[in-house]
Amino acid sequence: MGLTAVELPLTPLDFLARARRLFPGREGVIDGTRRFTYGAYGERCDRLAHVLRRDLGVGPGDRVAWLGPNSHELLEAYYGVLLAGAILVPLNIRLSAAELTAILADAEPAVLVRHPDQVDPPDPDPRRPIPRLVLGPDYEAALAGQPATPPPPVDPAETDVAEIFYTSGSTGVPKGAMLTHRALYLHAVHSALTNAITGHDVVLHTIPLFHVNGWGTPHYLTGLGGVHVMLRRFDPAEVLALVEAERVTRLFLVPTMVTMLLAEPTLATRDLSSLVGASVGGAPISAEVLGALEDALGCPVICGYGMTESAPTLTRSLDAPGTPPSRQRRATTGLPIVGVDLRVLDGDDREVPWDDATTGEICVRSNHVMAGYWRAPEATEAVLRGGWLRTGDVGVVRPDGYVRIVDRTKDLIISGGENISSVEVEHALIAHPEVVEAAVVAMPDVRWGEVPRAFVTLRPGASVTPDQLVAFVRDRLAHFKAPREVVVLDALPTGGTGKVQKPVLRSYPRDGSVPRG
Repeated sequence: MGLTAVELPLTPLDFLARARRLFPGREGVIDGTRRFTYGAYGERCDRLAHVLRRDLGVGPGDRVAWLGPNSHELLEAYYGVLLAGAILVPLNIRLSAAELTAILADAEPAVLVRHPDQVDPPDPDPRRPIPRLVLGPDYEAALAGQPATPPPPVDPAETDVAEIFYTSGSTGVPKGAMLTHRALYLHAVHSALTNAITGHDVVLHTIPLFHVNGWGTPHYLTGLGGVHVMLRRFDPAEVLALVEAERVTRLFLVPTMVTMLLAEPTLATRDLSSLVGASVGGAPISAEVLGALEDALGCPVICGYGMTESAPTLTRSLDAPGTPPSRQRRATTGLPIVGVDLRVLDGDDREVPWDDATTGEICVRSNHVMAGYWRAPEATEAVLRGGWLRTGDVGVVRPDGYVRIVDRTKDLIISGGENISSVEVEHALIAHPEVVEAAVVAMPDVRWGEVPRAFVTLRPGASVTPDQLVAFVRDRLAHFKAPREVVVLDALPTGGTGKVQKPVLRSYPRDGSVPRG
């Protein structure tokens, strides 16, 4: 006798459906003075879907760009946009107007939803302006005019793209990582299972939801019926106050936030006993800093690693079963989470020995790796070569299987958890008429971890100053991407092939004694 299979497509929309069905009266979203039950939250997601489809003509597969900080509206977009059958494209609010316009030109969204505090980026083609929907009274009126009932189902295939997140990458050209319904669903399940998340958790959204380190939580926490606490901008005093007031259980941080929290004068006066764990990602931290944070928060701290192309989480440095707690271990990149096959491979795609010394490229296989880059087949083929996601990060594997990142092949600078492409900054510098060559490397910084440091050569008779070059870049890129320091050289150090030797530049001291000529 044959069996009848019951198969449902994997989609993050299931998480909202579960929360509103099982926990309709549970207060699930806290945003300042505004509080929403999961029943009310679900209704707002429905109304947003109706606005997009009825008022703005958004159809299946259309992109909806979203420009704004963490807010209940952006949290609602994670589901409302998908309920409309569209693809959510969250935009980084720290980018310049020109950078945002370039992304809009590539994504071609059907509508741009913008927070009123954000500068409205110019249309890529003024002849075809992108419709805008501005958060505030008009947005609320638009939602109020729609029914609080689910829109007609779109029944997405699990291989359909649900979200596109843009990453600058090593070339400085923005690329949109396409994340499918299946990838996002499985990433949420894998992350929640690895991190032992439950419906009793209260998570403070310290990481922007448009950022690689901020994704996933809107999915698994909603599905489990946990509580979202929104935070517009990271302020250490406000973070500690919210932890105490809302009984927050988990914090997700980048190293810059760790530094700011440890320096906050009110840290010792707050009741942080609700915290059960904190996770640090975006850049490595030392075991000493991890230990200081554990002592200050009174809970275990682990590290994590991920990237835009993997939805994003790849590792967590949890203490392995059967092993004693170790801060040294928890300060590593960690072990792959459930559902991730991670290997460190040499130049011939052979796995390196687990000796904590032999380096290779970190490569991964997983069901939550992206489907590819939006409209960039060649870049997709290169990064997904041979069935592995090539991260571009160089690592070693300890004898216990824990991975440590030791370098980056892409020359990305990680400043405050944000990726800065050195090539992008170099291009901005070279655009100045008096600059001949430019090379940008990471410079250690106490607060941000790393900041860009630029080395340039100038045309004969040039009169431009380093400060003027910094200002020149700031006019073209987000301020955090501009070099903190510009050093003028007679010539950039090069190797036998003429390639600039960035390791040499990284070794130059900051006392003005860099070589001339």
